[in-house]
Amino acid sequence: MEGSLVGCAKGEHFHVVTPLLESWALSQVAGTTVFLKCENVQPAGSFKIRGIGHFCQEMAKRGCRHLVCSSGDPTLFCFVWDEANLRAQELAKRDGWVNVPPFDHPLIWEGHASLVWELKAALGTPPGALVLAVGGGGLLAGVVAGLVEVGWQHVPIVAMETRGAHCFNAAIEAGRLITLPGITSVAKSLGAKTVAARALACMQECEILSEVVEDSEAVSAMQRFLDDERMLVEPACGAALAAIYSGLLGRLQTEGRLRPPLTSVVVIVCGGNNIDSQELQALKTQLGQN
Repeated sequence: MEGSLVGCAKGEHFHVVTPLLESWALSQVAGTTVFLKCENVQPAGSFKIRGIGHFCQEMAKRGCRHLVCSSGDPTLFCFVWDEANLRAQELAKRDGWVNVPPFDHPLIWEGHASLVWELKAALGTPPGALVLAVGGGGLLAGVVAGLVEVGWQHVPIVAMETRGAHCFNAAIEAGRLITLPGITSVAKSLGAKTVAARALACMQECEILSEVVEDSEAVSAMQRFLDDERMLVEPACGAALAAIYSGLLGRLQTEGRLRPPLTSVVVIVCGGNNIDSQELQALKTQLGQN
């Protein structure tokens, strides 16, 4: 994707402060209070505007006038983010152009950290756990940065991926960065074959539990969330919601990996801009859920 940066008002952000909603339905499933941080209502439909918006504004201050950014759902050049990223890097070699990294840059993480400051303002006290989805690792890195900034680094993070897009979990298992041979999951927004190195470094700063669910669990969570909350989200978000709907949080407590009882859980509802009812139906048919 290409675009021109024509400037923005000083002191304004591209993102909005999103609502934090208590979910009665998910709380019943989890056995504790579940809050939803609704990033799916951002102007661009995703949390990503926090980091990317912040990055773009900082580049504008430095005189940048043109931007190029790769996407996890490209149609022009390829179907895998890593390939789209190479094309974006080529375009950014033009004079006056800057490549906008989707997840692997300190300014991106700095922008995403704003989410945690909003959580502190809304909750006052830290939750018992925070659940999020991991793709390239930008959201995870930003949330960790935010938790450290507000003094909540003791809050455990349950980092969710789908099998076939599990580059973070694979890296943790190997103890080093791993490049997946390809993305086979339906959660294309999680489709980075290699996680950011910063995501692995975050393991030393916060308690992070890396978990992988099947595509079928993520898509089932999408449908249940639609029925419970009347919000349609994409498979990447379904991966995070599956931590609740699949009973994973309870299993983690039973295994002693999460300290019971959990006072509350915050789930980051990361986005829903790449989904509609027809696509959800197609995913269910593909996975034999009809």
